[in-house]
Amino acid sequence: MHCWKTINVKKQYGLDRIFMLSTLLVLAVFSLFYVVLKMLINHHLSDDRFALFLLSLILLYPIHKGLHFVPLIRYRHQVHFSIKKQIGFMPILSMRVKEPVSKNRFLLALLTPFLCINTMLIAGAFLLPAFGHYFTMLLAYHCGLCLIDLLYIKNLARSPKKALIEETETGYEILIPPTIM
Repeated sequence: MHCWKTINVKKQYGLDRIFMLSTLLVLAVFSLFYVVLKMLINHHLSDDRFALFLLSLILLYPIHKGLHFVPLIRYRHQVHFSIKKQIGFMPILSMRVKEPVSKNRFLLALLTPFLCINTMLIAGAFLLPAFGHYFTMLLAYHCGLCLIDLLYIKNLARSPKKALIEETETGYEILIPPTIM
């Protein structure tokens, strides 16, 4: 195997820029989706079930991380999970596959939380219009969480079709067999 390219969007963009882009994405998604929702469904909003909304907000991140694992279930014995604390109190869940994974499976692992959770949140907003504002906030927050995945997808999409993706300390390495070169 030959390393075609190493990708580390945290170094490429910087954590400050990623946080700023994520914040802008959250605000844009909330604004646009809320306006569209109100135009399509003009329903009285309810502030009932606020505790359920807070619980959903807290559980959204671990569920997001868990959905990354679903397409990689075949590699479950090679997956290493860890929890790091950032800013002293915020737990950051990390999952790392110890062996190379095909590009398509890795892209699917990156896309799965975005597609599954956002689809459920959009459906929930239309099915339960009284709580549309809750679903809109959760959708916006989740899109902000997905930004880093989308940046990796953007970078990995340009790699060769038969490439394998390996996670290292320095980022993702795109490996290609010698026959592709």
